Amino acid sequence: MVKKLFPEFEHRAQPVIPPHQFIIRLAHSGIISLVLIALSLLIGMVGYHILEGLSWIDAFLNASMLLGGMGPVDTPITFGGKLFAGLYALYCGLTVIVAAGVILAPVVHRILHRFHMEGGNQK
Repeated sequence: MVKKLFPEFEHRAQPVIPPHQFIIRLAHSGIISLVLIALSLLIGMVGYHILEGLSWIDAFLNASMLLGGMGPVDTPITFGGKLFAGLYALYCGLTVIVAAGVILAPVVHRILHRFHMEGGNQK
């Protein structure tokens, strides 16, 4: 199942894929990142709504601000809310790094693949 979720990159002995396939690979990576971010946002919204009693729109604002790296708008009041906000902030930092890696992986792979092919032709 995991093998079907992530795109399979070509081996170094294989040629670089055509541009239209590369665009599809980029779109696939973008969709994976969007799903990861949407799920993370949902987790944050539910946590703020349940633990802090915030309305859904305020929970969305706090979760999206943390996910975007800005920090919460409403300061948590309860012990559970403070614990959740701290753990969610750590999770959000890692999520942004993972999402950026998933989006950039096809680009970096293509650059390194071309570099390796050009280096191999010079011999």
